[in-house]
Amino acid sequence: MGPGWRAASAALVGGSVAIFGALRRLALAVPQPAAVRSRPGRVWRWRNLLVSFAHSVLAGLWALFSLWHSPELLSDIQDGYSVSGHLLVCFSSGYFIHDTLDIVFNHQSRSSWEYLVHHAMAISAFVSLIVTGRFLVAAVLLLLVEVSNIFLTVRMLLKMSNVPSPALYEANKYINLVVYFAFRLAPQAYLTWYFLRYVEVQGQGAFLTANLLLLDAMILMYFSRLLRSDFFPSLRKGSAGRDVDGEKFLID
Repeated sequence: MGPGWRAASAALVGGSVAIFGALRRLALAVPQPAAVRSRPGRVWRWRNLLVSFAHSVLAGLWALFSLWHSPELLSDIQDGYSVSGHLLVCFSSGYFIHDTLDIVFNHQSRSSWEYLVHHAMAISAFVSLIVTGRFLVAAVLLLLVEVSNIFLTVRMLLKMSNVPSPALYEANKYINLVVYFAFRLAPQAYLTWYFLRYVEVQGQGAFLTANLLLLDAMILMYFSRLLRSDFFPSLRKGSAGRDVDGEKFLID
């Protein structure tokens, strides 16, 4: 990657940050459910989740399109390259930077520290991919998780709004479980196997492998939370009476 292309990529990331800043302002105009309006601590979280939902829809469909349009990329995870994949990584990097700033500037760092850790990992990994032009296919595979995040975010929005239709939540609960396996656990497991078997544990490869293994641990933890919350509520501990207004958990 030449200096000119890197500068253009930085501009794309900056443009993405601006786009999500505009979406955040637009989210202010979206009507809020009474359950959100009545609890001031939920207002920021509601708006933040709406922006997250927009990113999940755009990035998830974009990742699917990139792999469908260029399936040959899957045969070269380390050095495969596509303009669409590069743009997607820049776009999502901008979202993670924007969301980090949103959390910090709105004084939500303490309650949303898990997101800050996740975003730091994603931003550092994506920047290394943009600079070197390597492992972009791995990033596109990882961004398939955004398809899962569509239904995960809908789940959280439904919980916050106290939607009066249990059937809607129940339907989303099972869809969420299926897509969690298909678009979060499966790509993550495949990439972990690939990196441990084929990628040299040195330099960028070592850095990305370490990131991937830490992400594995986080995803398994979130999955156990999801199962306890939606399918085995009797196993939940310490949740009674907990006020999560304003908090942004990956799973709650």
